[in-house]
Amino acid sequence: MSDTATQQNHAVNGEANLAAPPLVPPPKLRRRPTIVAGAIAAVCLGAVLAAWAWSSSTSTQQVLVATAEIPRGSVIEAEDLTTARLNVDSAVAVLPASAADDVIGQRAALDVAAGGLLTPDLVQEGSIPASGESLVGVALKPEQAPGERLMAGDLVRVVVTPGQDGETPKIAPEFSAAEVVGIHHDSETGQTVVDLLVPHAEASLLAARVATGNVALVLDSRDR
Repeated sequence: MSDTATQQNHAVNGEANLAAPPLVPPPKLRRRPTIVAGAIAAVCLGAVLAAWAWSSSTSTQQVLVATAEIPRGSVIEAEDLTTARLNVDSAVAVLPASAADDVIGQRAALDVAAGGLLTPDLVQEGSIPASGESLVGVALKPEQAPGERLMAGDLVRVVVTPGQDGETPKIAPEFSAAEVVGIHHDSETGQTVVDLLVPHAEASLLAARVATGNVALVLDSRDR
């Protein structure tokens, strides 16, 4: 073979080698199990947080809250109540804000702390005075009442006392049993006006005894 033919063969072979480079397989991607598991956990956590946020926003409600302490047995007034939007557990029975008109005028069955939620068991149904009952107001000087602060719901006795010139009775004095419903302090006179709940038939007798001014109020045991 001539030199010219040999050079032509080398040129052809060179062009073939340049036109068809050898095939290289693509690199294999390695999947890391920890990264995959972390991604799945992040997705699940996001779904849980979204569900919790939606549940929290939809379960809040307007409820009745006490603006100040409401003693047991006292009449619930409009100024004793306010409303608040809270997230309340469904297992807790609360009074919604819409029940305010039904609660006002009722009596507190238990002591309600300031800021406390009102629940159905804290409200005693029935107006005051109820049928067959009467309210009698008693104005007392400091020496006519016990030093212990009176509270609504206290059971007391209004005892007839002798006048300033009277003799000490030799037998137990007469008295009227009653329940304290409200207490009001008169800063001008220094007297305490106590609203007493008594049976209707005894109201006139108690009022007559109080009118003389010769009475003393006795607080009985608070143990029920």
